[in-house]
Amino acid sequence: MIRLTYRIETPGSVEAMAAKIASDQSTGTFVALPGETPELKARVAARVLSVRELPPVPFSSFPDETAGATRFNCGEAEIGFPIEAVGTDLAALMTIAIGGVFSIRGMTGIRIVDLRLPQSFSGAYPGPQFGAAGSRSLTGVHGRPMIGTIVKPALGLRPQETADMVQELLEAGVDFIKDDEKLMSPAYSPLAERVKAIMPRILEHEQKTGKKVMYAYGISATDPDEMMRNHDLVLAAGGNCAVININSIGFGGMAFLRKRSGLVLHAHRNGWDILTRHSHLGFEFSVWQQFWRLLGVDQFQINGIRVKYWEPDESFVRSFKAVTTPIFDERDCALPVVGSGQWGGQAPDTFAATGSTDLLYLCGGGVVSHPGGPGAGVRAVTQAWEAAVAGIDLDDYAREHPELAQAIEKFADGKNT
Repeated sequence: MIRLTYRIETPGSVEAMAAKIASDQSTGTFVALPGETPELKARVAARVLSVRELPPVPFSSFPDETAGATRFNCGEAEIGFPIEAVGTDLAALMTIAIGGVFSIRGMTGIRIVDLRLPQSFSGAYPGPQFGAAGSRSLTGVHGRPMIGTIVKPALGLRPQETADMVQELLEAGVDFIKDDEKLMSPAYSPLAERVKAIMPRILEHEQKTGKKVMYAYGISATDPDEMMRNHDLVLAAGGNCAVININSIGFGGMAFLRKRSGLVLHAHRNGWDILTRHSHLGFEFSVWQQFWRLLGVDQFQINGIRVKYWEPDESFVRSFKAVTTPIFDERDCALPVVGSGQWGGQAPDTFAATGSTDLLYLCGGGVVSHPGGPGAGVRAVTQAWEAAVAGIDLDDYAREHPELAQAIEKFADGKNT
């Protein structure tokens, strides 16, 4: 059985609304059906497993659905969908158990807050090919966070200008570099030319030092065949990672890519905020991310502490726990990518909140805008994590680490966000 928990808001009965979801999203409709026999319902009808009352709210999350009410009842209803009715297809699950519930009349708010899948889903999808362990193996980074950055400005740099920035980052000891998710293959910086300019620098650095820095190229495309050509171009040049804008390519595009991929797949979740920003509507990230991990995401961007966007710290911590908690076993966990307005200053709080160094710490402006240049930015972030793990105050550590001192002077007043 597939179990989903819905947080329901309605001026009427939460129990009645839960029963309507179970009926409308499985065998029922707006009138009695002669074919909806007890035998059929026993096989494929969804059913309400439990309802937990929550405090009511005075305002409707869907303003047009108020119907003059001033009190809106809330509760969490767990509904079970028989596997026989849904199967293991994720598109079917999204359609049956999720897609229609937002259109039900009388519902003034609804949010999907939990999803528990039966073991049969594990065998139906490949899951991550590399995950955290594979990412660490490819970069040779163990026992500390992977330190990464994003090429900035996000748009506008030509391939050779990008390669020059990459060279400085390589020399500073960075572990991971990525294209900004907005950069794919524009006329001023076609993917093929970017790969041609960057990969020789990475491979030469590997020859000299034995360290192969992971570079994630933006390969997303509407046409899966074009996306695969982009993938093949990166792989043939010696690359090992790709940025995938998962909402843009969809389930089908992700499934098509994962089956054929030889690259670490770094997921950017742009568009997720549309689905979750209203606290009484949409999805919890813990639900939504399960789809993408089953489909094969290796690294998952999840924001961070004191981000430049709307997401509160508590939400980040829940997201971190979500992507690192097995759906079925540890092989389906993704490497959490901590980003958005990050610099070394958030390292102590990130370590305290997660209790982990098994992450990719991704700083864009927090590295590239360092007063000493991108190379000094990498060193500053590395020093901040050294201090965080050792339990040393950043200001104290900065006394003997000038790059960290410069970062604190520039970023500590919140200018980075």
